[in-house]
Amino acid sequence: MTTLKAPLMARSSTAFLQSVIVLIGIGALALMLWEPHLEGRNAQATVFEIYFKDPFLAYAYVASISFFVALYHGFKVLGYAGRNQVFSPAAVKALRTIKYCALAMIGFVAGGEVFILMHDSDDRAGGVFMGVLVTFGSIVMATAAATFERILQTAVDLKSENDLTV
Repeated sequence: MTTLKAPLMARSSTAFLQSVIVLIGIGALALMLWEPHLEGRNAQATVFEIYFKDPFLAYAYVASISFFVALYHGFKVLGYAGRNQVFSPAAVKALRTIKYCALAMIGFVAGGEVFILMHDSDDRAGGVFMGVLVTFGSIVMATAAATFERILQTAVDLKSENDLTV
């Protein structure tokens, strides 16, 4: 009875975490589409002016691609864990992609900070603080992904060595 309970619990845990990732993605996308309408300078602007005449907003949307790619690969890693395939080269590759996406986010945020500091902004301190928060989160994600990638790569190497000797 206990052997049946553990895999079911692992599958339900990974399904829950995958649903959390999906909700984070939906929430982030909704916020990205809704928030520009609330800015003070966009209060009387048309939809075209909001989305096509603001280079910083276009930059933020391009930068967000790496965030959504990392979410997708996190979803994939959890899928591998749910199928007991976490010690596979595909899982290592997904973690490597998450690491690169986090590093790309750090680069994009640094570029955004330069944009904020070089242009006339009504709230530089708020923008810089948000950039610091995103950078800190990206550093944590890159470090965690690199650590897990190294651990899984070692396990995959050991597994392949054992397969060759048998």
